[in-house]
Amino acid sequence: MKILSLQYSFVHLVVFILFLPSCSSIYCQISRQEFFESHREIPDDPYIPVSRSMMERSPAYNITTPNYFTRQVNVDENGNNIIGDAANETSIAIDPLNPNRIVIGWRQFDTVNSNFRQAGNGFSLDGGLTWTFPGVLDPGVFRSDPVLDFDSEGNFYYNSLASGFDCDVYRITDGGNDWGLPVPARGGDKQWMRIDRTSGIGEGNNYSYWNAAFSNCNGAFTRSTDGSNTFEECILIDGAPVWGTLAVDSQGTLYITGTSNSGIVLIKSTSAKNPAEDVIWESLTQVDLDGDLDVQVAVNPAGLMGQAWVDVDISNGPGKDNVYVAASVLRHSNNDPGDVMFAKSTDGGNTFEPPIRINTDTGTNSYQWFGTMSVAPNGRIDIIWLDTRDATNGIDSVLYYSFSEDQGETWSVNDPISEPFDPSVGYPNQGKMGDYFDMVSTNDYAHLAWANTINGGQDVYYTRISPAGILNVEDFTTDSFQFISYPNPFTDETTLQFKLEKPEKVLIEVFDIRGRKLITLLNDEVVGTKRIIWDGRSTNGVKFTSGLYFITLNSETKNTSLKVLMN
Repeated sequence: MKILSLQYSFVHLVVFILFLPSCSSIYCQISRQEFFESHREIPDDPYIPVSRSMMERSPAYNITTPNYFTRQVNVDENGNNIIGDAANETSIAIDPLNPNRIVIGWRQFDTVNSNFRQAGNGFSLDGGLTWTFPGVLDPGVFRSDPVLDFDSEGNFYYNSLASGFDCDVYRITDGGNDWGLPVPARGGDKQWMRIDRTSGIGEGNNYSYWNAAFSNCNGAFTRSTDGSNTFEECILIDGAPVWGTLAVDSQGTLYITGTSNSGIVLIKSTSAKNPAEDVIWESLTQVDLDGDLDVQVAVNPAGLMGQAWVDVDISNGPGKDNVYVAASVLRHSNNDPGDVMFAKSTDGGNTFEPPIRINTDTGTNSYQWFGTMSVAPNGRIDIIWLDTRDATNGIDSVLYYSFSEDQGETWSVNDPISEPFDPSVGYPNQGKMGDYFDMVSTNDYAHLAWANTINGGQDVYYTRISPAGILNVEDFTTDSFQFISYPNPFTDETTLQFKLEKPEKVLIEVFDIRGRKLITLLNDEVVGTKRIIWDGRSTNGVKFTSGLYFITLNSETKNTSLKVLMN
């Protein structure tokens, strides 16, 4: 493979490393070289052998609401949380031939006393309701930056960064759960990977790009055209982007986004899909998000505020082949420390429309970080992010969700879909909660792999969201047990209903969106059908304000909750 546009790319790479762009919170504090060196993955702590069987356990955090369900992924063989480990930097993949087969990878820290990380992985065969964490891929081997994907035939790929900035790709090609030996895949720090799932000439191509400043080769991009059996020599990318992602449109055109010396850019190649052609970068387009990626912020002191995301509309609808870019950025216009900004292109990435802010909070002081975007095959655009708009300490975060079904012209209301949590809890001798989350959208659901500290430490979770119904999601339960509220939304009162086949002690409590307990509605033994009427008041008869409330039910065998809206 020829190294094309080499002179242009090399010049931009040198400029990107050595010179400062306009001043921002991090650029004013440290030099550009220090900025890069503080974000490279190297084994700087020793491996500490830890026996998982000897570590303490606690109940895993799992929640089912009428709007989404969340399950902890890094659990033991009995589904319990392992106390004292940590996990972050998640990636998710869903088998296109069997959507109930879901795989999540992450950086696994066996103990918070060391930042030595390994390749964590978990899988679900029932659509994310239950998870198996079989252990790390290579015990005692440094691995980081996991990126996962499936091809159109249901073959699975796990790209893992090892020491020396070598990347390996593991594969599962028989539909099972057993890993073969990894394939060397060139690579470097903060790599991302995407598989071509079109039916065209590039089907099955495996593309990867990374930060050229930390690489095991003279380049920042590679591809495999033979089922990931071998990977081509590295080449540079025009504009030297970093900390971004890749996407493939319905015609097999490859898009790459990331931040560069000139800000967030989009690079395009129509030749990458053809195994007989060299990869040529046809265009480099500036993407105006009214801001740029940031790092070392209060919510994630040793990490990124998030990476840049690109995805495309592969539907046959009005948005076919639209290109979308989104990211959590430090704003240029108002110095807001973190907004989720979105821009779209209707001409194949040649030009972009003015950016749109997705988060609708007031003020310019809160962080909307780890903004993550994916596009469903039917063209729906999903975006999630962590949000500090209601934090009293400046960092407590809540997961929010919004979607668009008209090519990004309008967006659903910002929906909080988690309890608030302190992201600084459980740092694994490394002051961050990773650098990214990951999400895959299907026609019915948004499937999110993310990390939080709700359970008292850094853990990995799967959340399924469905854009349907009043609060934009449907109800999912693991069995016939149902905990419902009607009417919902309500004005004067709502009825809570559930049924237990055997006598159990049941605790029902109401929480606000900040996680503060407001009232206990039931604390008694129950059998059979039980109905409770709540009038939206405290124990003193004071009416709560209109808004969103979580009602949890906990018993000897049940642990669920629902979300109600009081008008």
